[in-house]
Amino acid sequence: MVFTRRPAAVLTAIVAACAMAISLTACTTDANSQDTADDRTTVTSSAPGVVAMFTPSDGITLNQQTPLNKWAKLTPNLTKALTSAGFKKGDISRTTSDSLDKQSRAIQDYVVNHLSGSNTTDDAGIVISPDNITLLVAPVVEADASTRQYGDYVSQELSTADTAEGSDSTDSSDSSNSSDSSDSSTGSDSTDDSSSDASKTVGDSKNAAQAEAVDRLVSSLKLAKESGMHVVLMGNSIKGYKPDAFVRFSDAQAIGKLQAEKIVSKLELSKASKDNPKYIEVLMPYTAVDESGEASDSTFVQEAFRGIWQVLGAYYQKGVVESPSGTLNGNSTEDDWQSVAYAASKEGSTTKVLDARLAKADEHASPTRIDGIIAMNDYIASEVVTELDDLGYTGSAADINPQITISGIVGNITGKKDLSRSDVPDPIKSPEKDDSADSTDSADTQDDSTTTDKTDKTKDSQWPLVTGYGAYVSNIPSIVNGKQWMTGIEDRQTLAENIAEACALLNKGQTLTSMSSVRNTEVGGKKKVPTISGPLLAVSASNLKVTLIDPGYISLADAGL
Repeated sequence: MVFTRRPAAVLTAIVAACAMAISLTACTTDANSQDTADDRTTVTSSAPGVVAMFTPSDGITLNQQTPLNKWAKLTPNLTKALTSAGFKKGDISRTTSDSLDKQSRAIQDYVVNHLSGSNTTDDAGIVISPDNITLLVAPVVEADASTRQYGDYVSQELSTADTAEGSDSTDSSDSSNSSDSSDSSTGSDSTDDSSSDASKTVGDSKNAAQAEAVDRLVSSLKLAKESGMHVVLMGNSIKGYKPDAFVRFSDAQAIGKLQAEKIVSKLELSKASKDNPKYIEVLMPYTAVDESGEASDSTFVQEAFRGIWQVLGAYYQKGVVESPSGTLNGNSTEDDWQSVAYAASKEGSTTKVLDARLAKADEHASPTRIDGIIAMNDYIASEVVTELDDLGYTGSAADINPQITISGIVGNITGKKDLSRSDVPDPIKSPEKDDSADSTDSADTQDDSTTTDKTDKTKDSQWPLVTGYGAYVSNIPSIVNGKQWMTGIEDRQTLAENIAEACALLNKGQTLTSMSSVRNTEVGGKKKVPTISGPLLAVSASNLKVTLIDPGYISLADAGL
């Protein structure tokens, strides 16, 4: 348990803030504003007010490959949406932090400064009342290398061993107490001489610092709400804390489910049969151990596989889908994530895994037939594409729909023409299992056998559907040429517009029940939290122009055109 004390300065600030709030309430005589003694104007609930954004600094993915799901990409959309909703640019602020410790201090300073009256006016001399302030907070949560490959918006829960009990009973702390506690812990740790004890001490010190930062963050947010400010958490929840609203971005289960659903639709698994099954491999990359050598939390990969299995499980059980490697079968369950999971922290890990799963019977055999590969994210998808090419697979996902050609895709993206689609002809029985047509002519039989053999080899080497997530700019050319079938992304602009609308309503003292994008959910263990959410966008060559180019997420140059 991390113990903290409320300094006299903070108590004085709160008392002064309360006195100021009472005096402002007494002086206000109309619905818009009232001049105060020093000729400043108090903003009331009829004005949009102020929005303060606190977001993590952007993380870095492996090899500098960058997904579009980044905080630095979202905040400009948010600023634009807020100004469209009536907020002045000068009343919109953004603070980025690379650690929870720094972020919690920044939020604490912001709240205390506004309540103490040292930062309560804008450039026009307008006094900002606490109930006209909304804090948009995306808590900084540590993510391992595998999770970072999905971008910055993947929802996680911030918690420590002390959060559930400590956050409700502990008062807000200030920077000096935090530093003293940290220094004291470090000093105690340094007395151990053994390497094992030193390692344990470092871990304990890190956990204590994390617990202290969580406690400071929760205390600051509670103080903000008690004073009349509004708190909207984005992406990451806090265990045991109930905000005024929560913005739910993508989570592991939704990401896995999206890719499985697109595979089902494109391969028309509802029409597949045991006699001519589809072959699908599922890759679940994760970080087995963290930087300190301890076992990593596997919650994300478990939830991702659960999302996939909720969609594909029934098809494996019916026998209409098979795994060439045998990692999944009709007896598998959503708890068998370890069957398809592998440590992907090192570059080239996916190549080795895929090479083993699609191994040929012998060196002269044709490639192992594969219809679809769920790669989970675009970083893994890029390795899959490279390995499939090395293994001898040919063509592209465009070949699965004969009327869509690469030139047609390019023409559609550049606005020259629309794509026409037709179903993929695929017999209920595979040629090697179809013995319904016997021939009495040996010569014809031999010719048919040769033709069938060539057809089978062509089918075996056909390029499969490859899915991913994150809309990596570096992967967009692969989407265009059909090597990667699809990727996924957040609908940033729509989410930004919904968040802006919520901020405006909260600052006016109104509920969010009028918003169609809001429904009550459980967040951080707290029920009935108004939650803003939206469906993920599936992006392929056929809709890339509408989903990525037209909104301005990428340019034609990014697409390699």
